[in-house]
Amino acid sequence: MTTVLILKLCLVPFLIYLVTLIGRRWGPNAAGWFSALPIVAGPILLTMALEQGRGFVATAAANTLLAVIAVLVFCLAYAWAACRFAVAGSILAALAAYAVAVAALQLVALPLLPGFVLVVCLLALAPRLFPRMETVEAGMAGRNGRAPNDLPLRMLAGALLSFTVTCAAAALGPRLSGVFAMFPVMGTILVGFSHYGSGPAYAVNILRGMVRGYYAFATFCLVLSLALRDGSVALAFGLAAGCALVVQVLSKRGMRFVGRA
Repeated sequence: MTTVLILKLCLVPFLIYLVTLIGRRWGPNAAGWFSALPIVAGPILLTMALEQGRGFVATAAANTLLAVIAVLVFCLAYAWAACRFAVAGSILAALAAYAVAVAALQLVALPLLPGFVLVVCLLALAPRLFPRMETVEAGMAGRNGRAPNDLPLRMLAGALLSFTVTCAAAALGPRLSGVFAMFPVMGTILVGFSHYGSGPAYAVNILRGMVRGYYAFATFCLVLSLALRDGSVALAFGLAAGCALVVQVLSKRGMRFVGRA
């Protein structure tokens, strides 16, 4: 139990630290792309597997996959809200849209493979739905002169939010647990602070990068749910992580190709 607690408290703050540095070095698209890896939901699902068993997480992972749709709604709602509102208003609008999407997802039950196809189609469509804003290059973080030393606060907020979500998910059953394993922790903390410190265009570019990175996340959930039906926990998570990494590398190359076109 101590190991699980340490994982919940330390993983997301470390990720926020790493992604913040990536954004400052290589720009918001790179930060968003990296933060879309299953390094938040993955460990959450792993702790559930250790505590609840393979069958529980096989169902949870299938619902985590569908929860990508709710996170896409969050990203698009934040992006459009950021055109009009400051950070607080944008976060409230995005979380409200996310809540509506989660409620809608509870009304449908899609099999795993059709759900995966739907998520991939929506991921392909989503970049076209973002508002057009200026392109922000690397090194532009903090250009407005706001909160230049806010990294410790980001990490603390990430730890608190992650701990709250994971503790709540454990009591919700496999379906809702899977959904809330995909709660937009990174979107809320990383994008909110980036919006405040570097402006709405920087935040929107992070969100756009996240969307481009979710192909790997969807692959992770698909492979994990399938592998847990017959294989061990270690094998299932290793196979899912390997497939996600391959897809993430391919998506990065695709982003470079699109950028040159």
